[in-house]
Amino acid sequence: MIQFKRETCGDLEGALRREWLETNGLGGFASSTIICWNTRRYHGLLVAATKPAVRLVLLSKLEETLFIDGKSFDLSANRYPGVVHPQGFRYLRDFRLDPFPIFTYEVEGIEIEKSVFMIHGENSTVIHYQLTKNNHPESRKNVLLGIRPLIAFRDYHGMTHENGSINPAVQERSGVASVAPYQGLPSLHLAHNAIELRKTGDWYRNFEYDAERERGLDFSEDLFTPFVLLFDLRLRRQASIIASTEQHDVAQAVEYRRAEITRRRKALMASPIKDSFAQNLAAASDQYLVSRGEEKTVIAGYHWFGDWGRDTMIALPGLTLPTGKYEVARSVLRTFAKQVDQGMLPNRLPEAGETPEYNTVDATLWFFEAARAYLAYTGDLEFVRDELYPMFADIISWHARGTRYGIKVDPSGLLASGELGVQLTWMDARVGDWVVTPRRGKPVEIQALWYNALCIMDDLASRFGDEAARKRYRHMAAIAHWSFNRLFWNEKLGCLYDVVNGGPPDPSIRPNQIFAVSLPHSMLPLDRAGSVVERVQEHLLTPFGLRTLAPSDPQYRGRYTGGLTERDGAYHQGTVWPWLLGPFITAYIKVNGGSEKARRQAQTWLSPLELHLTEAGLGHVSEIFEGDVPHRPCGCIAQAWSVAEILRVYLEDVRGLRPNTRPRGRSTQSKNRQVALGLS
Repeated sequence: MIQFKRETCGDLEGALRREWLETNGLGGFASSTIICWNTRRYHGLLVAATKPAVRLVLLSKLEETLFIDGKSFDLSANRYPGVVHPQGFRYLRDFRLDPFPIFTYEVEGIEIEKSVFMIHGENSTVIHYQLTKNNHPESRKNVLLGIRPLIAFRDYHGMTHENGSINPAVQERSGVASVAPYQGLPSLHLAHNAIELRKTGDWYRNFEYDAERERGLDFSEDLFTPFVLLFDLRLRRQASIIASTEQHDVAQAVEYRRAEITRRRKALMASPIKDSFAQNLAAASDQYLVSRGEEKTVIAGYHWFGDWGRDTMIALPGLTLPTGKYEVARSVLRTFAKQVDQGMLPNRLPEAGETPEYNTVDATLWFFEAARAYLAYTGDLEFVRDELYPMFADIISWHARGTRYGIKVDPSGLLASGELGVQLTWMDARVGDWVVTPRRGKPVEIQALWYNALCIMDDLASRFGDEAARKRYRHMAAIAHWSFNRLFWNEKLGCLYDVVNGGPPDPSIRPNQIFAVSLPHSMLPLDRAGSVVERVQEHLLTPFGLRTLAPSDPQYRGRYTGGLTERDGAYHQGTVWPWLLGPFITAYIKVNGGSEKARRQAQTWLSPLELHLTEAGLGHVSEIFEGDVPHRPCGCIAQAWSVAEILRVYLEDVRGLRPNTRPRGRSTQSKNRQVALGLS
């Protein structure tokens, strides 16, 4: 449980930088700050997902007013130009995440508890109010709750402004009020147990969103309120609203709550160890796994990312395997396998009517590593042989003869890639025609991933009796191994060049070289591997992850501020990425022989991120941090690979719970997971 008392809730600076997030397993979400003051265009009580990355802000928020013997007290809070109104955070005594957001308001001896959660598998949010104290035994006070829904009905990247095309009509039936303000968008149904509904049809103008102002974007919005609901809390002591794209019976709210608590408890207990850090990360990991039709996919980050190939393959092992979600892992692998084209995995999965984007060189190579990890945990040779191995062989062939964007094995046996104006690696920031870190040629992590993929194919060919292929992959790996050590070793600095492209190699000290040590199959001898880890630790390690560029570099940017151009210019030029702490710790423990001392040091490095779970996106790990102290969290408040890699490295490397399986058919996968984790 994460909890904040009155002193934090009443401190605007502290309250507004802490955000809660509820997800629904479809890509939709509900989110705001702990005082329900929306600071982002992405904040809302119902951000519905018609597809994983197609999201609509339907219900922005609820304006709540408590009437005690006729005297009114506003519980909500907003920023308008030059003023904060109302200031309901002054009545907020307590916020806790237990397991979903619960707010306790105290007004003149009256105590109201509000909870918010989403129904899994639906675009539905349940908001429940409970009168928990009416501290006037001599004369119990009359308590009414007025709730005014504020609707936006827009794409979650956009803004709503007052307009004459809105349809203000409210359709009423017993216990349900429905609105359909714009053609082509879904209806919003609010099931409720109010004693009265009063139609209004008013615009509330000029809400200001602080986070959008900081990002240099449009930060002002108008919202429409179609009606007001009145609840008698003295009569019933509770009020419920189910905001949904479907019609519900509000009487089901209690059952939905019970089901969600049970589901959350299972997610928490999926951790193989009863440790609060691991359990919290296991619970967080569940929120990135969503349905895409009949299969599963991974949301890269909340609030604004969809399902991306690179992010999915990097995050997949940590999100699913240590917690035993093997069926989900297989489904995600299958989802992306269906999209492979010309030997490439898409950078982003397409939505209806869109063409897949294949502008990535590393997503496909991370696919091999995700499959290797899946096999290590499950022993599911049948799935890998039947559905992945032939496709992997075709991918290698495409890379050998050449595919899109100049991706091709060159005479050195290494993988070259890149065209002018195209960003292909994970350092993919681009503003207009400006590719911030183009990295054309042979980037270091691409060679590490290519060699790792060849070794994986060598192993799979051996298991499947494909002797001719095994010899071919082993030969290709040997050539890459020799060339890599000849071309990439920077003797002067004792580490690896970042990019080799035919001219002078790029000596920038970046974290990309750590993968040449951390991946299961490494081309580096132990002395060089140890030196790489030392240089990365010396120049790039921070309490929250690795910097993307050494501070001594003239191109280093230690702050992530300003408009889009300024922020993207810093995105991979010094900004700290917590997901990189995963491969760094794996590499550190590897070069130190897996010693107990190294594992203790690694646990010390992870401790700031455990504290971070109570900041920014509560219960989650942020996308990035600033490179300079105090390393302010930025970007998405909840990032899949940040959570996944920290969970993976904590369980596998720090706690030593590595998979230890023998190949077996799918029919035996349900065997005790303790065996799969090597704990038997």
